[in-house]
Amino acid sequence: MNLTLFDLDGTLLPTDSDHAFGEHLIALGWADGEAYRRRNDDFFRQYQEGRLDIDAYVEFCTSAWRRRSADELAAASAAFVDGYARPSLHPNALQLVQRHREAGDLLAIVTATNDFVTRPIADLFGIETLIATELERDAHGRVTGAIRGVPSFREGKITRVEQWLAAQGRALADFDRCTFYSDSTNDLPLLEHVSHPVATNPGAALRDIAQQRGWPILNLFT
Repeated sequence: MNLTLFDLDGTLLPTDSDHAFGEHLIALGWADGEAYRRRNDDFFRQYQEGRLDIDAYVEFCTSAWRRRSADELAAASAAFVDGYARPSLHPNALQLVQRHREAGDLLAIVTATNDFVTRPIADLFGIETLIATELERDAHGRVTGAIRGVPSFREGKITRVEQWLAAQGRALADFDRCTFYSDSTNDLPLLEHVSHPVATNPGAALRDIAQQRGWPILNLFT
């Protein structure tokens, strides 16, 4: 069996779901438009530049919704899926996932974006295993603003993938081929860790690295 891992934002999706969810919160009136957008944009730049403090970002990005009721959150999530996620699905990305599914690969999405935002998106791709940054919850099930366990970000993606496989009695070495698709230099640790890295819709920095190392470059959205 082969293992195929997909980053989500910028890889299977042409945009960033985390940043887009911030815009969704503004549209709902749950966040102050000017101030929230300014901070959201700044965190997004930090991510692109490889200097994101993910703990600070998760505390910020959950602040506008974590005190909302379960019904409000379910409605907001459904509206985000219908208004953003579903329209963002690209035929080339869906076909890529389907090719690996038909080949019998073990599939997982591995994303730094939190599980509240990304679980419904993984479902749209028909991928059961989602390795996302998990949000800590209190005794009543409410999000606290902290991260539970190791965030699936940078080197943490390796840790989380290995934990997931270990829970099944497996390891990366058990697979004939381990492929990881990603667009970002933030994912270099996992790209370097698998047997078959694929720079997918890469930014300039990752494209240069891929060319230097002879990695395949895949452009899904052009």
